Amino acid sequence: LCAALGHPERRLPPVVHVAGTNGKGSTVAMIRAGLEGAGARCHVYTSPHRARFHERIRVAGDLIPEERLAEVLDRCLAANGPDPITFFEITTAAAFLAFSEAPADWTLLEVGLGGRLDATNVVERPRLAVVTPVDMDHEQYLGDTLARIAGEKAGIVKRGVPVVVARQHPEAMAVIAERAARARAPLHAWGEQWVAEESRGRRVYQDERGLLDLPLPNLPG
Repeated sequence: LCAALGHPERRLPPVVHVAGTNGKGSTVAMIRAGLEGAGARCHVYTSPHRARFHERIRVAGDLIPEERLAEVLDRCLAANGPDPITFFEITTAAAFLAFSEAPADWTLLEVGLGGRLDATNVVERPRLAVVTPVDMDHEQYLGDTLARIAGEKAGIVKRGVPVVVARQHPEAMAVIAERAARARAPLHAWGEQWVAEESRGRRVYQDERGLLDLPLPNLPG
């Protein structure tokens, strides 16, 4: 479908791709808040929605308007023709189409399910990959062990693209680190290249450049 639409996924502003079991939505929200606080405009694709479908597609900072959503979905349906397609696949294609036709500085993509075979993973070269904590989920699709599930999540790791990894079970971390090494993707992992923890009601962040003593974020997730 992306090919039939002229590959909108290749015409996106720099992409931050977020996979994991827990905290994907919170992570995307915090990244968006930071970028917008610095004056950047962000396309954002998340799922599921809470009240309105439009929450899934934020174009240059604003929820996609009803008329624009209907227009890009109609174009996707016409381009897809009689071929089978899932709800999430056509939604993702519509988001890519809307994003590719509006100026912005960044694109934030939340994986829907897993990572390796997720519809969002058609983006060939994101600027950054992020893996939030991995745990047992969707075993019927992703595998019945933590290592197998972590392997699916780590499927968003691309050759040479930096990957930030949150605190993980050792079994999951081993798989993600091995995948990053094979892809020669610079790894920035909790407990190795950086640490962020709560201490006395504050957020303490430390990496090789030093230590930051920060207020706790407003979003507990």
